Amino acid sequence: MKTGIIGLPQVGKTSLFKILTKAKVEDRGYSREAHLGIAKVPDDRLEKLAALYNPKKTIYATVEYADVAAIGQEALKETSFLTNLRNVDALIHVLRAFEDDSIPHVGEIDPLRDIKSVEFDLMVSDLTQIEKRLERLQKDLKKMRTPDLEKENALLLRAKEALEQEKPLRELEMSAEEKKLIRGFMFLSQKPILYALNLSESTTLGKDLELAAAKYKIEEAATRPNAGATAFCGKVEAELAEMDDEEAAEFLGSYGLTESGLRRLIRKSYELLGLISFFTVGEDECRAWTVPVNSRAQEAAGAIHSDLEKHFIRAETIHWDTLLAAGSEAAARAQGTLRLEGKDYQVQDGDVMHIRHSG
Repeated sequence: MKTGIIGLPQVGKTSLFKILTKAKVEDRGYSREAHLGIAKVPDDRLEKLAALYNPKKTIYATVEYADVAAIGQEALKETSFLTNLRNVDALIHVLRAFEDDSIPHVGEIDPLRDIKSVEFDLMVSDLTQIEKRLERLQKDLKKMRTPDLEKENALLLRAKEALEQEKPLRELEMSAEEKKLIRGFMFLSQKPILYALNLSESTTLGKDLELAAAKYKIEEAATRPNAGATAFCGKVEAELAEMDDEEAAEFLGSYGLTESGLRRLIRKSYELLGLISFFTVGEDECRAWTVPVNSRAQEAAGAIHSDLEKHFIRAETIHWDTLLAAGSEAAARAQGTLRLEGKDYQVQDGDVMHIRHSG
């Protein structure tokens, strides 16, 4: 699963990508190629489980990020740029909310205006794609009217109407069958989006981060379907990236913060993709595994190894905090809180699982 980082020029997009992924990237100049990198998903639950088991390895879940070139109508006409953008599953739209005279900016700093501007460009791109497909569909329907063509035609007409009313496709209600029908188009305005406000450094940064969405009037946009908002300070995050854990904790405390803005941003982008984590634990390894929300236990076993899914019998399951409260698996088993679940059990975020199998 991949998250694309988008934004207008000079918003701190590539700086954010570099801090998130620790990737060493060159200035792209006139290139439209995307920068790719991976970030681990911070998880206090995994850290507490690791403290209980003291394993040889602790392995976090990860999110892949793609930093695409600055967005705009001209860029959206380029095939390579569109391909990079369509190949992501969700978007983080970085918004400039910082003052810096050394970094040029046209007009007033206004994140809400920037949201509307980029959203409009994404919708125009989708509308162009839909109109081209509808033209071909009309010709095909004249030759032969099939149920599949008629369903696609009706859905695309509904999508076209939504876009003409400036409603992004992520807000259009669709059945699972309809989503499957248009999956191949990879519409840009259909992708879940997280608005990330890049703030100025301040002595009240902790409070500023909490109030940022309200201050810049993006709350309404962020509470729409498949959208969200968070805030970070790129300048502070860059400094944090150079510190060890003890220094970083002290530095954050000086701003009234208990965790960095990036930790929240990574978690939110993980949630935005509709993902949860379950854990496997032991003396060799404590590990977070990524599965979509509403995954069944047998599917979760497949995330570990395809053979476990094929030969699945039962999943020995306990929620992470119940295990910690018990102090050990043996104690949890004695208390009756470690239970056996079948293949159709719906995995919960934070479950600890041992897969029993016949392989």
